Amino acid sequence: MNKMTKLGVTALCGSLAAVSSANAGSLSAAGGIDMSWVSMDDAVTGNPIGIGSNYTLSGDGELDNGWAVGIDILMKNANAYSVTNVDVTIPGIGGIHISQGVSGTGIDRMDDKTPNVWEEAYASGLSVGINTVSGGSGGTGIEWTPDMLPDGLTARVHWSPDASGSGTGDKASSGGSGTSGSSYDVTLELGEAITGMTGLNIYGGISEVSSEGTDNDGDKEESTIGATYAVGGFTLGYQWSEADLGTSANEQQYDNEGYGITFAINDDLSIGYNKYESKQTSTTNVTAEADSIQIAYSMGGASIRIMDASADNMAYNTGAAYDRDNTVISVALAF
Repeated sequence: MNKMTKLGVTALCGSLAAVSSANAGSLSAAGGIDMSWVSMDDAVTGNPIGIGSNYTLSGDGELDNGWAVGIDILMKNANAYSVTNVDVTIPGIGGIHISQGVSGTGIDRMDDKTPNVWEEAYASGLSVGINTVSGGSGGTGIEWTPDMLPDGLTARVHWSPDASGSGTGDKASSGGSGTSGSSYDVTLELGEAITGMTGLNIYGGISEVSSEGTDNDGDKEESTIGATYAVGGFTLGYQWSEADLGTSANEQQYDNEGYGITFAINDDLSIGYNKYESKQTSTTNVTAEADSIQIAYSMGGASIRIMDASADNMAYNTGAAYDRDNTVISVALAF
């Protein structure tokens, strides 16, 4: 860092400290716990009891110039640090989101947006191993959400200088030795005001991650498009996505399709069905599939969820051991 940059950062930190003392923000904590019981129909279950705990520390404030600032620090199971996100909202420009990676930025927020009442079809504990679009979300990056667009249209642009580098602390760096270089993601979401139909939402995105590995003959390219439609208590959705890894050996491309339908019986009880298929094109072409039926009931801060799921050709393997069925019962408490 040169002297001018140091001077600028020092001055900025000093001004922010002064603002902080003049306009005190707030810090809050929120969290929850999930307890589950898993039953495998055709595999050794072992101990079926699982416990997951997560909590988030959130802070927010406002600068003298009207900018809103916020921070989220996420901790996952067993108090393991997950990610820190910083948000700055600038009037007339939009929101600036700085993430340490692996936090659902860019096209990764659209890996599977088909409607469900609990989890995606493949998120039932079967270790399906389906490849969905992820873009450059794995790297520390910056995402801009402009605020000057028409009502009903949300656009986001995400950029990472190194999609393989994430989770670094202050004055540190990461990545550089992986197969990924810089990345950009662009996503669009069109609400009712744009589609012109009540209940209809359309979304899509593209991503490109530059490749630096010796086994790559092109950049990693991904794209997706999908729609959801809500009418009465029903919500229906469909999504297509494609991922080309840009590898020269054992070329791999994935074509994915997902479907979902949910029905809200009342304000507390919902049921749903999800199906997801992913076709891998490589030296051996295999289609992995997963589907699940879900029921979710909520009462205040407590939720009870039941999922009956099956998966074929998990991790794109055709052996009999890669076809599985299971049932999951979960109780979640939010604080």
